[in-house]
Amino acid sequence: MNTPRSFRAEAVVLDHRDWGEADRLVTLYTRQHGKLRAVVKGARKPHSRKGGHLQPFTHVVLQLARARGPFIITQVDTIDAFLPLGEDLTLTGQASYLAELLHRFSYDEEEANSSIFRLLVESLTRLSHGDDPWLIARYYEMRLLDYLGFRPQLQTCITCGAKIEPEDQFFSGSEGGVLCPDCGTDHASVRSVSMETLKYLRHFQRSSYADAHRADPDPKVKLEMENLMQFYLTYLLERGLNSPRFIRQVKR
Repeated sequence: MNTPRSFRAEAVVLDHRDWGEADRLVTLYTRQHGKLRAVVKGARKPHSRKGGHLQPFTHVVLQLARARGPFIITQVDTIDAFLPLGEDLTLTGQASYLAELLHRFSYDEEEANSSIFRLLVESLTRLSHGDDPWLIARYYEMRLLDYLGFRPQLQTCITCGAKIEPEDQFFSGSEGGVLCPDCGTDHASVRSVSMETLKYLRHFQRSSYADAHRADPDPKVKLEMENLMQFYLTYLLERGLNSPRFIRQVKR
């Protein structure tokens, strides 16, 4: 992707790590240029002004300059630090999940997707304002899969095309959707999915956040939905995510 030598961008910090003796390498998802990696010079020095603006999950506006390696951040201002996300381990874990999922599904300097950027910012805002983390995560997963082109087929059997009847079905990660009982028994790598869980998955897939917010599945259905989404995401990414393990540890 062609980007100017110096440009301004709106971004969310996905993560960071130490770089050299005093610098920090930051992974950003920007509204204008997708995912970028950039260096913050002197960020680990005690009196660095830029370092404090570039903590994970922070919504920022920054000036970047192209270098031979990663971009260089020359100026940064915070739009929203989402402070509650760093003050509660449960919220930290949930925000990490949103960031990690986008990080793993995106590539450096690919074509920008403003819908994905807006989804991330809105989800972090909802999380910091006290909305149900489970609801935020499931809605985020569904919308992100839509934007990335991995929308699961939940209305008809992915193999034979038959309409899904009101009974328990199967879900295939490799096929990307629901299988009827007849077709599901012929696949080795599938998960069973109850009709109640499938009903809520469909609801989340077609609904706005406000409509999804009114859903009230029981704990068993919530767990099945979460496990099924992790099954599908793990297949797509070809390995598991790290943040769900951290979330489980915090809950214990």
